[in-house]
Parts: sequence; C-alpha cells; structure tokens
Amino acid sequence: MSRLAQTHGLTDIQQEIVSTVRDFVDKEIIPVATELEHRDEYPQQIVDGLKELGLFGLMIPEEYGGLGESLLTYALCVEEIARGWMSVSGIINTHFIVAYMLKQHGTQEQKDHFLPKMALGEIRGAFSMSEPALGSDVSAITSKAVKDGDEYVLTGQKMWLTNGGTSSLVAVLVRSDEGHPEGTAPHKSMTTFLVEKEPGFGEVRPGLTIPGKIDKMGYKGVDTTELIMDGLRIPADRVLGGVTGRGFYHMMDGVEVGRVNVAARGCGVAQRAFELGVSYAQQRHTFGKPIAQHQAIQFKLAEMATKVEAAHAMMVNAARKKDSGERNDLEAGMAKYLASEYCKEVVEDAFRIHGGYGFSKEYEIERLYREAPMLLIGEGTAEIQKMIIGRRLLEEYRLQG
Repeated sequence: MSRLAQTHGLTDIQQEIVSTVRDFVDKEIIPVATELEHRDEYPQQIVDGLKELGLFGLMIPEEYGGLGESLLTYALCVEEIARGWMSVSGIINTHFIVAYMLKQHGTQEQKDHFLPKMALGEIRGAFSMSEPALGSDVSAITSKAVKDGDEYVLTGQKMWLTNGGTSSLVAVLVRSDEGHPEGTAPHKSMTTFLVEKEPGFGEVRPGLTIPGKIDKMGYKGVDTTELIMDGLRIPADRVLGGVTGRGFYHMMDGVEVGRVNVAARGCGVAQRAFELGVSYAQQRHTFGKPIAQHQAIQFKLAEMATKVEAAHAMMVNAARKKDSGERNDLEAGMAKYLASEYCKEVVEDAFRIHGGYGFSKEYEIERLYREAPMLLIGEGTAEIQKMIIGRRLLEEYRLQG
C-alpha cells in the first residue's frame, strides 16, 4: 500500500472493499490495460470480474440486491479502478449515475423494475444530456418529447454517450413543453425518459439508432456514441419520477455525484502517473547515477506527490459531505476542478521524467498522457466548474445590507 492518498476513518468493511478492488486492479487490469487500449477493445473479461465483485450494485440499496454503500466507498473504488485503466471507471460511472437517479427520483415501480437487475449488472445504464451543437449549454437542448395518448414520441440527436452501445437502459434528457405555458424557463420544461434498448449498434429499437463508436484520442475500450431518436415511442410510465418538467433537476443531481466520480478518476490516474515516474526515476541512470538523485527530478516528484495528496483529500471531503446529506456542489466542483487539473500536470511531469521513452507506446505513461485531457472536459469543463464555484462563493459570502 502506498504512503500517499490514504483515507482515515474508514470502517473495516470499507477497507476490505477498497483493498479487494485494488488487488483486482493490480492482477486483472494493469497487466492488460495498455494492450487492450491500443486495440480499442472493450474489456469484457474485466467487466465480468467487476460484476462478480458486485461493483455494479455498490451504491444500490440492499433491499434491491445492492451493497448499499456510501458515495465515499464508491469514489475510493473508482480511484483504484482509474489507477488501473480510466476507461473501466467510465463503464461503471454512467451505470452508477443512472442507478443513483432512479434511487433518488424514480417511482416505486421504476425502482422495483430496474434496480435489482442493475445491481447484478444485467441491466447496464448510460445517460444522455449533450447534443452535437450544445457544449456546456444544457438549456439549449432541442431534442423533444411530444405527448401522444399514453405515450411520448421522442425526436432529436444526442451526443457523447459513454456506454451508448453496451448499455441496455439510457436516461435521456429532452425538452417536453406539454403542461408548461409559453415563456416557461427552459430548465423547467425538460424531462428525463428511461429508454430501454438492446445492446449493440444500428437500430436498437424502432425509432432509436446508435450509429457506432466515436473514434477518440484516449478513453478507448469504452464505447462513446451518438444517439438518434426519430419517432421513438416511450410509454408515460417511463418518465423518471412519473412527472414531466423535472428532468433538469434529476440530471444535475446525477452530475453532482458524477463530479465526485471524475475527481476520483483524476486522483487514480495521477497516482498511477506518480508510481510510474518515481519507479522509472530510480531505474534510469544519467551522469553516473539514478536520475532520482538529481535535484531537478526530486523537485518534480515532490510537486507530483503533493498534488496527488491534495486532490485525494478534496475528493474525499466532497464525497463525505454528500454522504452526510449536506449540499456539496461547491466541494464537488472544487474537487473535480482541482483533481482534473492536477492529474494533467502530474501525468505531464511523469511523461517528462520518462524522457524520450514517454513518447513510446511501449510505456504505460503514453496511454495516461492521452487519457488525462478527457477529465478536463467530462461532467462539466474546468470553466463550468469555476462558474459553479464562483456563484456558490458569492452566495455564501454575500454582503449584508
């Protein structure tokens, strides 16, 4: 166990879960990750192993067959998995956000129907907010749902679905003006629909097409897709929570826990980059001694380790705040912003320590160098995090009188 990024005050059960995941990562993920990533191959064997460990049901309540664990336990597991291969943590994260939204906001029938199968990993989740022309402006969503008898007809194009192909349940955010008068604020006329589909690509149910995988710089292995709805008919009982117009709030709640998850991924990738850098620095010799004995390299290692430690502490704090039932959007935004920025910097320093070898696909740091930038964008860009943080600070520190 490394000295860095320790979490104090964990229960025996939490320690056992995190330790089991770390062992799995060391034995089953790290040895194969780079090869699978270079082939852009879905890690089916790893996913099956995570199913057996019960990780798909980690935060699903015990009454639905899950482990009923806290956000902190989940985040610490994500940190370990991302340390092995960040793409695998993405496969779990979108599933976890949909399960969380169902647990918090679903009708009793929706919870009873979906959560037990999600806990077993039999139903796997994805969620969909973004659109091709949308960027960070969620209020500009153009895909829409129109009521037709006991059903809704969905039309529009969505973008950047992690697990878009492999999932069998997608939580889709669309505009639904039904019941909302002209001039209603955009975020009050959005609805989340629970869309069931067959895994795969092409037309996966009438009116719903998943065109294929988007080819990406990094974050490979996991499938990232578009989703096209053209007359997709969804029964009214698949409106999340049973009421239209609440979709924006559902998604923001899901993204808030997702931000803790992205912070945890940043922590995990940064830890691995530090491990690779500190190890290589002791093996590589220049000018008659290991490069770790050169002060310039020691300065880099000192900065890297401090960033790993600081990001981990902020991530743990954000998770604990949410677990205690308090509002944590400020802490989650800060943790996501800091962890993703520090991750990029720690990875780059490890890359520099490797010198020319860092540019070789033979070395693991090359993969990390391509993976880190995704964290600057996913679950809200760094700029969006700073807007959230700034607004919340002005709320907290508003001048009186």
